[in-house]
Amino acid sequence: MTTPSTPENTTSAVTLSHDQADAFDQISAILKDSGVDLDDSLLMPPKASTSAVAAVMGKAGSGKTLLLAELVNALKDAGVSIVSGDYESKKALDRRTLAILAPTNKAASVLRMRGVPATTIHRILYSPVYDPEYEKIAEWLAENGERPEIEGLTDEALERAHAFYQLHKSIPGALAAAGLRGSDFITGWKRREDPLDIGFIDEGSMLDDRQFEDLQAIFSTLIVFGDPAQLAPVNQSGSMVFDKLPEKAKFSLSRIHRQDADNPILDLAHALADPELGFEDFERMIEEKARQDDRVVWSQRVEVDLMARSPVLVWRNNTRVRLISAFRAVHGAPEDDLLEGEPLICDGIELPMKHRKKRLDLEARGLIKGAQVVYLGPGRKPGFSRLHVMGAEDPQVSAASIVKIEKPDEEEPFIPYAARMGAAFLHGAAVTIHKAQGSQWENVQVFAPDLFVAARMGRVEAGQPLWKRLAYVAITRAQERLYWVVRNRLAKPTGPLVIDDLRAAPAAPLTLEEQT
Repeated sequence: MTTPSTPENTTSAVTLSHDQADAFDQISAILKDSGVDLDDSLLMPPKASTSAVAAVMGKAGSGKTLLLAELVNALKDAGVSIVSGDYESKKALDRRTLAILAPTNKAASVLRMRGVPATTIHRILYSPVYDPEYEKIAEWLAENGERPEIEGLTDEALERAHAFYQLHKSIPGALAAAGLRGSDFITGWKRREDPLDIGFIDEGSMLDDRQFEDLQAIFSTLIVFGDPAQLAPVNQSGSMVFDKLPEKAKFSLSRIHRQDADNPILDLAHALADPELGFEDFERMIEEKARQDDRVVWSQRVEVDLMARSPVLVWRNNTRVRLISAFRAVHGAPEDDLLEGEPLICDGIELPMKHRKKRLDLEARGLIKGAQVVYLGPGRKPGFSRLHVMGAEDPQVSAASIVKIEKPDEEEPFIPYAARMGAAFLHGAAVTIHKAQGSQWENVQVFAPDLFVAARMGRVEAGQPLWKRLAYVAITRAQERLYWVVRNRLAKPTGPLVIDDLRAAPAAPLTLEEQT
């Protein structure tokens, strides 16, 4: 059995549980069949005829992310190169590679905060084109070239870039540490032409059949990590992509690990598996937890101060619109403008097909459907917005924007700020629980009256009451503190909206200015 935590292997001090170790061994066997031997750190060229798909499934706290991280470490130790999406060395094209992907910027950032160099599924499809002069720095940082001499960059700047890269393995981040902006060294984006090798996909419950088929076409070996207790994509009729895999290709993690055993949020999430538990019983359980542990809050109102960085999670769309309207009202936001610091959600790109390159520019910078964004102020031209893309590796951009503010009891949204075409946004102070999948926040507010309505309706999804699936997903979005909001009330803000908590950097303009 492969044991990445044994004393002989000093690359990890982590001890895997029995089910994690078993899954590690099973995946190691799949990788060995593809030519990557983790036991002997032996890499063989990929076989054109070989393909494999498997899934690791487990509920929150079962150790999926820990297992993923251990597999990543083992593959790196064996000499497999990481494809991050921010730069791919031409000298490494014939090597065995691994890409770690997530469906959203926020989900990828959760992995990166845990030391796993993840990027979005969408982002891996597009490769940045570097200015040849600065590409020399990228090659040096990736240990494929000599230390360069670049006009205008001091030795101290290069050392800052090198030190940053040793910690974070991000080429754009390292170049930013040297004092450069993305627009200095990235001249454009191109769609990936060659297939990739090994792919690890986190938050697999969010994938639909078409995305899954696309990923299988890109990767010869694909391992999907997912939580079967979450909500299936809305167009999947309650099923998830790993449901259709053969049983021998599915590995389940069931143990809840010691470090999570005293987590009251996970206790509540796993209590939902009890078929006898009703909604009122569950609320009494939450109220009791709140008396015992301040990580669970029985809240009589929505805390408006939290809504600017973590949306209130709701089930019904009309609840979402009412909360957004209330959020803007208590902050005194005018109807015809946005306040700096207002949260937005990208609703897609509104560009005709002839502007495909401009679409790639926007999407490659993180403005994909569902991306969470903070408005930083107007751009240099009418219709442009300066934006901070939450969870993106290079977060600050300027783009032509179409902002739609929905209002209660009105079919058409009000558009206070718009270019003729560009990235479309909805307000992000509240989102549906479906849209929140894949994201986590330090503090999460769940609007309980909506789940009560779902419970009263008696709807069932994939054999389980819908309210339980909604509650499970909503609760497990919270990293530190869960607010269970039981009344339809909104607190007053303690101060104005701010943006000084976001990483300060010049916003690199996207190439849509000619469209305004």
